[in-house]
Amino acid sequence: MFKLFGAKKPPLDKIETVIGSHTSFEGHLKCDGNIRIDGVVEGGVIETAGNVVISPEGRVAARIIAEHVLVAGEATGGIEARGYLEILSTGRVQGDVRVANFYKDEGGILEGNLHMHSEAEEAAGEQEAAPAETESPAPAESSPEEAG
Repeated sequence: MFKLFGAKKPPLDKIETVIGSHTSFEGHLKCDGNIRIDGVVEGGVIETAGNVVISPEGRVAARIIAEHVLVAGEATGGIEARGYLEILSTGRVQGDVRVANFYKDEGGILEGNLHMHSEAEEAAGEQEAAPAETESPAPAESSPEEAG
């Protein structure tokens, strides 16, 4: 494997959700566990706190938001990985990518922009995105000159 950027990648955990090779899914897919895609996912977003694996037969035309993403098939629509994106030799990614670490095997293809960030920056961004409690400013008092 050809390592482009980042530290040693952790192994993927067990797969909890599978989109089978004879399955087509359209819409928003959200879960907490790991997802393996052997079939087709179109439109919407794939969002998980875990990892996404796209097998050589898998085709995704949706935005992906996950901890780690491994692509051996095709992915279009953009990827946000809090950890790493790995494109295997049979993999093809089209769209903008935002990741902490990036790995690509010889033969793997990325067509789009690659934005690198540290995992610390990602955590800081999540804290900033949380709504802050603000107090309403007190109404302005009018001066005697304005009243009269």
